[in-house]
Amino acid sequence: MNHVFVIDAAKRPLSMCHRARARMLLRAGEAAVFRRFPFTIILKKEMPEAVVKPLTVKIDPGAKTTGLALVDTTGRVLFAAELEHRGKAIKNALTERSQYRRSRRSRITRYRKACFDCRTRPEGWLPPSLQHRVDTTMTWINRFRRWSLLQESTVERVKFDMQLLQNPEVSGIEYQQGTLQGYSIREYLLEKWNRECAYCGKEHVPLQIEHVIATSKGGSGRISNLTLSCHDCNDRKGTRSIDEFLKNKPEVLTRIRAQLKKPLNAAAAVNATRNALFAEMLRTGLPVETGTGAQTKFNRTRLDYPKAHWIDAACVGDSGATVSLDPETRPLRIKAYGHGVRQRCRPDKYGFPRPPAPRNKTFAGYQTGDLVTARIPSGKYAGAHQGRIAIRHRPWFRLTTVTGVFDVHPKYLKIVQKADGYAYS
Repeated sequence: MNHVFVIDAAKRPLSMCHRARARMLLRAGEAAVFRRFPFTIILKKEMPEAVVKPLTVKIDPGAKTTGLALVDTTGRVLFAAELEHRGKAIKNALTERSQYRRSRRSRITRYRKACFDCRTRPEGWLPPSLQHRVDTTMTWINRFRRWSLLQESTVERVKFDMQLLQNPEVSGIEYQQGTLQGYSIREYLLEKWNRECAYCGKEHVPLQIEHVIATSKGGSGRISNLTLSCHDCNDRKGTRSIDEFLKNKPEVLTRIRAQLKKPLNAAAAVNATRNALFAEMLRTGLPVETGTGAQTKFNRTRLDYPKAHWIDAACVGDSGATVSLDPETRPLRIKAYGHGVRQRCRPDKYGFPRPPAPRNKTFAGYQTGDLVTARIPSGKYAGAHQGRIAIRHRPWFRLTTVTGVFDVHPKYLKIVQKADGYAYS
């Protein structure tokens, strides 16, 4: 983005400044780099009397990626980010653990009573893979509060109507009238079919809602009978069945049939976390504005902005109707990696324990996930590199960069930013 965070010597947040202004302060020695990602500078003097411009944090929650945007009082987007969650990795890890435990109970070993029936769950409990989405989103909201003056928050409190998704022709005037009618269904189909024609795979072209079984042949308006197609494919298919239309493309036919049966996992995840995230937002003490997914798309379409998670975040709520941004801006991409594994003894594929891993998470002053620069004087990888390291408890670390992965000695490394559970690009 064009703006960076600024804090004074007492770590009080100040108004965000343009990156050109930040470069001038750094060159003049009036400020220093506080964080690389997101880029934050710290002034070398205190400014308790400074007038700070308030900002609004806007959030577009998603099942896999959440859009974040900071907007000033004029509606201009000063900072944008896209936060990628790791809910699927958490679910897979818990599934693997339960399989190991179930396997151990069935062996001819000492009797171990099953304890899953004795467990209790507190009110409002969410599965860890879903709670992670709420926690990581709130982590970044709290970080923004430390680096800027937030006066308000806006969140897309989307709710997918499962009945409407399964039967768009449900009766009721509230479903049949209004400017935003139909936007939720179209948005869901765009996400489900990856914004491309189901038949030919064309992207970045106008897409039409296509009935797999034509209504004239008895096809319904259920979501399982809807797909997306370009104008040419829709015109060629007409009222023919997909078996006849795709008889020369059996692999495409198989893919479409599988995609039609795709469950509503993403919609269910967003529905499950919407109230939990809203409750956490209220606990911050900031005024919370809410908006619907249909309203977000309506604002974005009317302003003629492309589809992106951070742009959707900027267009959330009533305030999203007048937001201004540069669509060519590249947001900060944040990927959650976690803070390591708490298991001290990992099992092998048969469920038996492996040799215990070292208890220290650091070695030679480094930790897995640290962002470093490596200056290698000679050899195959001579030159300057930047990336994340994975430590080994011996003096050779694994360095992952945009160009590749290789081993490097700690003496060539310099820490740019300590590991905080996230990767940035």
